[in-house]
Amino acid sequence: MNILIITGELASKLVKDAASKSDHNVQVHVVKTPIAAFLTPKKIIGELRTLPHGKLESVEMIITPGLIRKDVSPIKDELGISAYKGSTDAADLDIVLEMVDKLDLSPKKSADKLIEEEQRKRALKYIEDFEGNQENTEKLLQKPENIMVGDLPVGEDFPMRVLAEIANAPLLSPEELLKKAEYFVKSGANMVDIGMIAGENMSSRIPGMVQLLKENLEVPVSIDTLQSEELLVAVDAGVDMVLSLDHGNYPEVLPALQRARIPAVILPTDYRRGWVPETIDQRVNSLMDLKEKCKGIEVIADPILDPVNSKSMVDSIIACRRFQETVPVKCPVFFGIGNVTELMDVDSVGVNALLSGISMELGSSILFTPEESGKTRGSVKELAISAKMMFLSKMRGSIPKDLGINLLVFKDKRRGESIQEEVDVPEVTVSADYKFKQDPRGSFKISLQEGSIMVVHYQKMQPTVALYGQTAWELYQEIINRDLVSRLEHAAYLGQELQKAEDALKLGKNYVQDFPLFEKFMEY
Repeated sequence: MNILIITGELASKLVKDAASKSDHNVQVHVVKTPIAAFLTPKKIIGELRTLPHGKLESVEMIITPGLIRKDVSPIKDELGISAYKGSTDAADLDIVLEMVDKLDLSPKKSADKLIEEEQRKRALKYIEDFEGNQENTEKLLQKPENIMVGDLPVGEDFPMRVLAEIANAPLLSPEELLKKAEYFVKSGANMVDIGMIAGENMSSRIPGMVQLLKENLEVPVSIDTLQSEELLVAVDAGVDMVLSLDHGNYPEVLPALQRARIPAVILPTDYRRGWVPETIDQRVNSLMDLKEKCKGIEVIADPILDPVNSKSMVDSIIACRRFQETVPVKCPVFFGIGNVTELMDVDSVGVNALLSGISMELGSSILFTPEESGKTRGSVKELAISAKMMFLSKMRGSIPKDLGINLLVFKDKRRGESIQEEVDVPEVTVSADYKFKQDPRGSFKISLQEGSIMVVHYQKMQPTVALYGQTAWELYQEIINRDLVSRLEHAAYLGQELQKAEDALKLGKNYVQDFPLFEKFMEY
């Protein structure tokens, strides 16, 4: 294909490098302007009209900078050659040229966004087609490592399923319980777990909780307790899975599970007599022994993932691998990722993704997490995304990169090259030397309330109106429309604070007006 790329002076080297590597016949026209984003369709048309006669005759496509704000369709209207936006970063232009035949390029939207959208669309379609292939599902369910939990196929050959625990569920009101469960499902949880309270028997609460969740959710519901009475009540109430059975409680609970044909997570412990395995071999042998005792039901083995530097997270991972390699008849494996993330003072995104990758390599089937602390808020969504990433990676036989789905939140995938603009103007180093002046139109109190940004306007210390929105843009537009601000510095301050509030809302961070959203890394 004969392609003409339009660019500015500062990005020209990157653009020419990308053009030289392309399999297409690519020409580059550099407009005499330093920054390509300053170009307009009108300016490009005028520039191309100055080219020698016949220069455009063989051109089949014009690619403009992706940062141009306006629609570039007028170029085709005037010159008769289709014009589309390229990438916003010149460093990504080689990808655009590589995929130009596969992309539905747009005169309105930058190409890098289209690349991401196309990759994401294909990735999600692949997973959807896999999950929707009933014939293949039935075939895979004939293997012992794959089972059904409720209506959900679970096992090594399916995407890892995310089990979200509602911790201390009996202490919540029915409204709170359902709200939390619906939040988890919306976040991508494949199953929801009713977390009971250790050391307390709250069997009477179980039937109502199970009924409420089963009636309102379309995902399997499990219960997390080691108390036999609570497990038996939960089985009678219709849970889809129990966690957990161990050597202490299985004799009392197993017959009920066999009758109800409900699967159970099994542990290598005997908490009734205070016994916990100390070595890798003890974990593996104890799990295999309990699996053998639990005949008549499907089991999911939990070798118990230890937190970092408790006993040994490495040993628990080795135990998981060894169990998979030595158990005579395989079964699904449980991976309690929340054990690690809740007990580590780091952001959960990378930890969840890495542990998901380890879990996939181990052949585990269920990723388990609560969201009890601020630092792990969003873990269910993170695991739901990373489970898809690891499934695609596994099925494609590739590393988890360039899949169309990612967990990049705070950093960019590609490091764009910085282009220094040289301008012949006075240079000023600014300093914060400003004295506050009250805006006669009033002041504002900004906070986050129930998933929205709330802005309350005050006049003479009295509230006059409360505005709610999801973005800084819509809120400051409303403030301007209502003529609630008159000083430029006040408007600038509001824009800054509203953007901080929007970022906090997206990231699940706390927002306090006038305080930084992010602290600096500690210096040593």
